[in-house]
Amino acid sequence: MPQILNHTLDIPAAWRGSEWEPDRSWLYTLHPSVVNELRAALDGVCESGRQMFQIEPRHFPLPSFAAMRKQLLDDLEGGRGFALIRGLPVDGCSDNDIATLFWGLGTHLGTPEPQDVAGNLLHHVRDTGRDLSQDDIRKYQTNQDIPFHNDGSDIFLLLCVRNAKSGGSSRLVSSAAVFNEMVNRSPELAEILQRPFYFDVRGQQNEGEPRAQCVPIYNYHENRLSTLHKRFYIELAQRFPEVPPLSKRQIEALDLFDEICAEPGMCFEFDMQPGDVLAASNYDVLHCRTSFEDHDDPARRRHMMRLWLTIPNGRPLPPVFVRTREFRHSYARRRCR
Repeated sequence: MPQILNHTLDIPAAWRGSEWEPDRSWLYTLHPSVVNELRAALDGVCESGRQMFQIEPRHFPLPSFAAMRKQLLDDLEGGRGFALIRGLPVDGCSDNDIATLFWGLGTHLGTPEPQDVAGNLLHHVRDTGRDLSQDDIRKYQTNQDIPFHNDGSDIFLLLCVRNAKSGGSSRLVSSAAVFNEMVNRSPELAEILQRPFYFDVRGQQNEGEPRAQCVPIYNYHENRLSTLHKRFYIELAQRFPEVPPLSKRQIEALDLFDEICAEPGMCFEFDMQPGDVLAASNYDVLHCRTSFEDHDDPARRRHMMRLWLTIPNGRPLPPVFVRTREFRHSYARRRCR
């Protein structure tokens, strides 16, 4: 049986967004020596003919990144849970070269994991013009606002290649801080969020697996609170006849969760610029995106790239995650260490 947490947590990851407005410790600007090493590493792999997905850290040497790497990993696991890396040299590069730079940097932080049932290791986050009425479409493939949620594996990296014409701002909220508020206001509802909910997996299940996964939103395991939350996929799962209707108390718990996220000072909002890489823990931090309007010129439209990584200092994961499309790969990699 999962352990139910009924008290607040005093941890670095339980922060309020207002703390970070005057504090820039979350912003890491790449030193010119690292930028030069990134360019040299890109040249090296291009000359070698090595395919991007074959690149490992030894093929993409970044010796000057070592100290920043250690601090970033400490921030992402056991710290605040997020950081913004500024200065990836994307200007004048083709999208393929940008993807290689992003992949090479990412391999120094962790092991890339599949983001869909097809096994794709890098996703391009942009508006496809399709909508959620199609079962295989996920929110990141639209220009709609995306409510607070988390991605898969231990952390995600999101690189800004190009901005939208307007909108598309990023917001972060501490899922631990939201939990603390839930406990203070309604311990019963905080407990409900530690019981199973059904999530539409958006066609990303393996053959023979159910089209909705059943897992708690909050999971307390070995003194660590980990989150899995996508309300819009919880609600989409209600269309399946095999999924039980949400109870009144479940809806109240979800509503209180959303209410707390939206309160002044809880979330932290910022705009990314080309060359920025957002790194965040998927267990401690939820993120959202405002809707956006794109440029008419396809070459100028909003374009982000995304990696899901298992990191070397990752926490113990609850057994229920072995059945989730988001965390099964990180869970299995832990077991193989």
